[in-house]
Amino acid sequence: MERLNISYFLFLSIFAFADAGLIGVNYGRIANDLPSAMKVVKLLKSQGIYRVKLYDSDRAVLKALAGSGIKVVVSLPNELLYSASKTPSFAHTWVQKKVAAYHPSTQIQTIAVGNEVFVDPHNTTKYLVPAMQNIHSALVKFNFHSAIKVSSPIALSALQSSYPSSAGSFKPELVEPVIKPMLDFLRQTSSYLMVNAYPFFAYEANADVISLDYALFQENPGVVDSGNGLRYLSLFDAQIDAVYAAMSALKYDDLKMVVSETGWPSKGDENEVGASEDNAAAYNGNLVRRVLTGGGTPLKPQAELEVYLFALFNENNKPGPTSERNYGLFYPDEKKVYDIPLTPEGLKHQGKIRRSKPVNGSKSQSTPVKGGRGVSKSSSGHTWCVANGKAEKKKLQAGLDYACGEGGADCRQIQPGATCYNPNTLEAHASFAFNSYYQKMGRAIWTCDFQGSAFVVTKRPTVKRLSTIDLPAVPSLFPESLGNASSLPVPDTKGGLFLVDLGLQVVDSLSKPLRFIVIIPLAVHFSNNNKSGSSHKHINIKYLVVREHVRDHRVTIEKISTKLMIADPMAKGLPPKLYKEHVECMSLINSFDA
Repeated sequence: MERLNISYFLFLSIFAFADAGLIGVNYGRIANDLPSAMKVVKLLKSQGIYRVKLYDSDRAVLKALAGSGIKVVVSLPNELLYSASKTPSFAHTWVQKKVAAYHPSTQIQTIAVGNEVFVDPHNTTKYLVPAMQNIHSALVKFNFHSAIKVSSPIALSALQSSYPSSAGSFKPELVEPVIKPMLDFLRQTSSYLMVNAYPFFAYEANADVISLDYALFQENPGVVDSGNGLRYLSLFDAQIDAVYAAMSALKYDDLKMVVSETGWPSKGDENEVGASEDNAAAYNGNLVRRVLTGGGTPLKPQAELEVYLFALFNENNKPGPTSERNYGLFYPDEKKVYDIPLTPEGLKHQGKIRRSKPVNGSKSQSTPVKGGRGVSKSSSGHTWCVANGKAEKKKLQAGLDYACGEGGADCRQIQPGATCYNPNTLEAHASFAFNSYYQKMGRAIWTCDFQGSAFVVTKRPTVKRLSTIDLPAVPSLFPESLGNASSLPVPDTKGGLFLVDLGLQVVDSLSKPLRFIVIIPLAVHFSNNNKSGSSHKHINIKYLVVREHVRDHRVTIEKISTKLMIADPMAKGLPPKLYKEHVECMSLINSFDA
């Protein structure tokens, strides 16, 4: 489940008896009403939880965990992958400040480098393995490499095929560049692969063909894999074995796997099929029993399961649909959302959990939909389809033509003069059309392929309206206070300004004027008028350097109509239709639909 860049998560695990598996709980902190770190540590210990994973390296949490006896996993976030991959000294300093400063009082046992990197819209995939290697090298220098492992969680969307499970395979475009190098690294360092798996997302998108009993570990006839004849009694097992099969196809049968995230929401919007307290209790409770009573999957019966539930608390500040704020086992006041056993001792006093009644689309069929389990959703609970910038132009064009034609996608907003026409590039227009078609088709994963020219992302894409433009060397216009994106990959250009989310980087270079687009006529007049007037006499003339740069043809300032100024919703009120169009073009959450 991919998170926002500024998200904070703990990854918790519970001791079980020797021959059984391990159950864990993710501790998310996107909320303003959660207990203090010290109180959370007390809660974890009271629940018998003795392993915890941080999805960052928060100082307060690491200090609270010191001396607790709880083993810890810290994480290097995606936005630091570039720096960690390109600069060994950066990786060394990070390990020194985030690991060595606390270990061994805080028992750090693993470093998760990135999270679901393959679907990161910032295209950080190529930095993953080098970053993992540099972090490991830093551990070697501190002599921590034997005690502390390095891994990276992947989403199920890394699979090209997941049904039947025996046909599981990784996406071809990922195999040589990153999958094999990563698996080689994990093998060489005796580490393990981390996988995020969510049967809820598959069921939600395909409730007409997936049995709810099959998704919730309830009694059902099962599904027979046509490839190897194995019978699956749960969608969870089928998802995990699809990853095992994908690794086996590449000759990595010996690697261990850990299910780093899985869960089911206790509440959802009307269209979020299956989200309910009964279903959440049934899924999580029966999964705990399934894991703690021992045994592996049909394909790997001897491989004990290590599984981590999402999440510890309901988180009131998470964006997106209602489900995203209701994955917790506990409310912020530490009361249980529903009562399920989390330890072997608790299992002795509670039988198998069944939902009290069918909720939101329970079906009798037991056949998993082809491809329906290939996506792990994230911060918003939704997925999007975007164009692959590395695909052949003819494939992108063919996909664009199909989506806007026979596919029935709504492509009016990318026509000349429309609000989403710019940036006028094949990739941008294809992304818009692909996603329109994908959403129209109910986000079924097989509707986002277009001959390999598209892929699903679990984080709302950011439209780069200003991707790379030449920028004059004007320190007074662009002070350091505007921001710095030194940790982000620099594009292949002689210089320029580029925007990534809200990061901003300045590189001194000048080959053509930088265009400023405004909607206020006075700004255009002011930039070309050398006289001071009553409306702006409060501005000291020595700071009005804009005029000089306009005069010297370093910048131009042009007026644009409100109809084409897509950022206007953040500045003023607009007619509903225009507001909605602009919000959609900025890839922001539409308040009309929230």
